[in-house]
Amino acid sequence: MPGDVLFEFVQIGQQMRVSAIDEATGVEVVVITPLNATRLQMQRVAMAKLKRKLEQDDTGSTPPARGKFA
Repeated sequence: MPGDVLFEFVQIGQQMRVSAIDEATGVEVVVITPLNATRLQMQRVAMAKLKRKLEQDDTGSTPPARGKFA
C-alpha cells in the first residue's frame, strides 16, 4: 500500500499524462487520460495502477534500485 504519493500532470494535446510516484520506494507509473476527466478521476486511475504495481513488486521481486540525482 503506498504512503505519500506525488502526482504530476502534463497536458499533451487533448490528453493528460498523469504520473504517480510513491515517495517511499520511488516507484512510478504513468497513465494517459482524456483531458475532460476530472482531476480526481485522473488521480484515481493513476493510484489504482500504482497500487497494482506495488503489489506485484511485493510478490517476491527485489525492491527497485533507487536513483541518484546529480
